[in-house]
Amino acid sequence: MNRRRKRPNWFRISLLSLLVLGGAYVDRFIIPTQPSPFVPTPTVTRSPESFVTEAEQLFNQGKLLASIDMYNQALAASPDTPSIYVELARVQVFAGKYEDAQKSAENAILLNNNNSMAYAVHAWALDFQGNYLKADESIRQALELDNQNARAHAYYAEILMDSSLSGVGQLDAVEKAIAESKIALDLAPDSLDVLRARAYIYESTGNYEEAIRMYDQAVAINGNIADLHLALGRNYRFLGIYNEAISEFTDAIALNPEDPMPYLLTSRTYATVGEYSKALQYAETAVQNNPADANLRGNLGVMNYRNLYWAEAVTELDYVVNGGLTEDGHKVDAINLTPDNPRIAEYYFTYGLGLARLNRCGEALQTAQTLLSRVPSDELAMENANEIINRCQQNLVETPIPLQTPAEADSVSTESPDVSSEETPTPTP
Repeated sequence: MNRRRKRPNWFRISLLSLLVLGGAYVDRFIIPTQPSPFVPTPTVTRSPESFVTEAEQLFNQGKLLASIDMYNQALAASPDTPSIYVELARVQVFAGKYEDAQKSAENAILLNNNNSMAYAVHAWALDFQGNYLKADESIRQALELDNQNARAHAYYAEILMDSSLSGVGQLDAVEKAIAESKIALDLAPDSLDVLRARAYIYESTGNYEEAIRMYDQAVAINGNIADLHLALGRNYRFLGIYNEAISEFTDAIALNPEDPMPYLLTSRTYATVGEYSKALQYAETAVQNNPADANLRGNLGVMNYRNLYWAEAVTELDYVVNGGLTEDGHKVDAINLTPDNPRIAEYYFTYGLGLARLNRCGEALQTAQTLLSRVPSDELAMENANEIINRCQQNLVETPIPLQTPAEADSVSTESPDVSSEETPTPTP
């Protein structure tokens, strides 16, 4: 009955007290700062401005596709900003994505139908698609909203010139184009777009030295735009400065290796100086970049012919004359022979000469007759049409012998000079 009382364990009591106090502290001060496992973790978001800045930097570096992607990310962050759509459309034009540029500009107009630049870039994109009537409507709207918009004046100059070159422009379109390019230059003498437009007007009116000077100024602002080097190469080529032309085309290829145009022009430049082997190599690469383009196929056919590959030449040129499906499944549309395009005539008479070389004279004579009836004013085409007939007459009495060296090739040249409406004498800008 008389149990002995135990003495309290003060150590255990102290420990338990500390644990209780520690738990209370954690519950009050630590747990509230921890994220809930059932709530998504917040992520750091970039501002639209940061995407736009990076897009501009990529454009200046000549990385047009990357710049387009960055503008699209800016739009994902801020889809209601018209200015982003406008700048995206501008870069898309430089990248050759004209339909995409048109849509981007239209989105900007939907967001703000008082945006002068939106209408201006919309018009520019339509111009590159050959829709000159709608381009004219849009550019007039842009200038009505802001008559001091230098880019709008520059784009208007290009639209006027292109419509004139295509044969659908006003009678005074060239004079108006010259005037608009001057207005643009006065308003913004350091604008890349303005300098480019002014250079294009010089080029289109045959003032190639002045065009080179203006293109050089544009390149000084941004030397990483393939389109500018391509333009410089064209003008050097017009002046017969072939080394410089090839150098500029090479720069354009380095900046935009997927564009077949610099390969095509390099091919023709090498052919002009008689380096047919190199011309053929570049012609092949151009076709690889766009296998469905009949014009590229035609150029490849001509270069095969100049290298004495008759069968290969006929195969490629057949796509130009008759169209068809290539071995790798690409549909090529035939190009109609018209009097206003000497280059197409070259494809046709080279096709006929190739057929005659292969003793396929039924087809060759038909091609010659097509040339005689459709382009009677083209002296070079007429000479070669008659040469086709002469060769087929010779084939009736003797077996044609393939030529072995370029020196033994046809006495009538199949490398016609570049003739285009761009070389027509017009008022000096």
